[in-house]
Amino acid sequence: MAESWSFLDHPETNFRPLVVIELAKGTKKETIEWFTKRIVDKKANGGAQLLVKPLVGENKDENIYLVGASYLRLLLGAETVGLVKECSDNSMRTFTYRSRKTFKDFADDNHSFLTMAECQYIIKHELENLRAKDEKMIPGYPQAKLYPGKSIVRRLLTSGILVQIFPLHDKEELKKLRHSWYGQVKIGYQPLDEIRSYFGETIALYFGFLEYFTFALIPMAVIGIPYYVFAWEDYDKYVMFAAFNLLWSTVILEVWKRICAINTYHWGTLLMKRQFEEPRPGFHGVLGINPVTGREEPMYSSIKRQIRIYLVSLPFVCLCLYISMHVMMIYFDLEQWALDYHEENGSNFSSLMLFVPSVIYAVVIEIMNRIYRYAAEFLTSWENHRLESSYQNHLILKVLVFNFLNCFASLFYIAFVLFDMKLLRQSLATLLITSQILNQFAESLLPYWLQKRHKKRMKKLMCSLKTESDLSLVEQVNLEKDMGTYLGTFDDYLELFLQFGYVSIFSCVYPLAAVFAVLNNITEIYSDALKMCRVYQRPFAEPTANIGVWQLAFETMSVISVVTNCILIGMSPQVNALFPDSKTDLVLTVALVEHLLLAMKFIMAFVIPDKPKDIQVKLAKLEFESLEALKQQ
Repeated sequence: MAESWSFLDHPETNFRPLVVIELAKGTKKETIEWFTKRIVDKKANGGAQLLVKPLVGENKDENIYLVGASYLRLLLGAETVGLVKECSDNSMRTFTYRSRKTFKDFADDNHSFLTMAECQYIIKHELENLRAKDEKMIPGYPQAKLYPGKSIVRRLLTSGILVQIFPLHDKEELKKLRHSWYGQVKIGYQPLDEIRSYFGETIALYFGFLEYFTFALIPMAVIGIPYYVFAWEDYDKYVMFAAFNLLWSTVILEVWKRICAINTYHWGTLLMKRQFEEPRPGFHGVLGINPVTGREEPMYSSIKRQIRIYLVSLPFVCLCLYISMHVMMIYFDLEQWALDYHEENGSNFSSLMLFVPSVIYAVVIEIMNRIYRYAAEFLTSWENHRLESSYQNHLILKVLVFNFLNCFASLFYIAFVLFDMKLLRQSLATLLITSQILNQFAESLLPYWLQKRHKKRMKKLMCSLKTESDLSLVEQVNLEKDMGTYLGTFDDYLELFLQFGYVSIFSCVYPLAAVFAVLNNITEIYSDALKMCRVYQRPFAEPTANIGVWQLAFETMSVISVVTNCILIGMSPQVNALFPDSKTDLVLTVALVEHLLLAMKFIMAFVIPDKPKDIQVKLAKLEFESLEALKQQ
């Protein structure tokens, strides 16, 4: 590939803006010149060998630059990042410039061989890999220190010189995607391949999982409706529903692994090699030599990090859990007050008052979850994790533990301490429905309304400007730079995780839980699609082969659901009637059944392959060919 870089000495005249760089207002001229020079410099000189052009607008104080690349440069970048594309023989292989003619739909004049999302991902990769050579600081900013091998973009971000980098929308492609995705109400599958081509694999996998989970909920919803109609007050009959629940929660997760493998194989990410992970932008410490890379970078004692985790973060999380439990007890006091008020008055108004404590508690839960999320992000950042993956894992663990206890503690207390199935049904219904309404409003409707207002103001401003440049491009960049940044799929998966818990753990008590979950997810698909296309900046594509740590989180929830449903079955009058003389025999029997079901669950997980047979064969064939090629070398 090294020989190919010489072809880039002849730049292309056509410039297609792909990525926007916004520098802080008042950024020094020497800094801008140095940074843009590093972007366009040849690879041999430590540059990115990309194309850069200032956005000419009315506001001269704004430092906005458009970044693009020649088609050849993008092809060489595709090899650098290890993109996997489909070959003419329908196999999937890692793209190399030398063997480019063997790939399906490749032609020297076919610039659509790489999707726009892939091109933007390549540019992001090249910009993030711009590294300091012999510079000791950012020119014009002595306080922004550099050292050999330090990522220039990361230093500019942490120093506040670089405001943001984001990929541009393609208005024509976005219009087509919007029409096929949510432009018309229809019953059918989402255009996952088009979503992947436009937003990348991470976003496409989330929507694929949301769609799959919604379809998987339909059998539970169909069974739940007659249970609701015919067995509303007869809790003995929930034994069969709970038994079905146990099988359902295991099978759907195992089947998803196979569907995920099929999708990611055809998208090429199942074969992509994991890139060496660089230190995250917020990581800081004393300069030292990384023993793996041999590069100079910040070093931070793992002992100090562990002290911060166990002596500060852990006690704080425990304190938050205690506060959550205290709020829960206040909720039960309100429930008792509402019940006493209803018994004294017996009016329609007092009947409505019975639901007020649950609604208030559901709103308080959502508020506490969001406040805790900010605190968890601050603490996890303060712990100073070197890698982004480590940061995300610690953040997810903190948030999941708190959210699980905050959302489910009251339900467990009602079920296993108060033994009040009627109150459990009422609380579950109120928590589920209220949380769904609040999430839809906070995540989609409110941001969409705010963005629409901002867009109207921006259009009026743009119409009043007089500029010789492309007004539509200036307008587009100015609109998109003020849009909110999409922070990833964390909150979306968290919402599905909690929903999965409501359905798999306690839906036998409230069979309509799955019905409301299906209705919510149908609207969620449309509202999330609207959010991605109209509310937020276009996110950079992130290649991924699965849903990551969330798969483990859902599997853990399914284990909890097995244990909980076994206890609920053991508490039913039907089962209790079988052991009239000895409660010890009942407990031992329930424990035995629970262990057998868990064993069956893990056996099923082992027996059902994570990847279909044909994909296993294709992967083995590629591995064999790679080994043979190494032998010949």
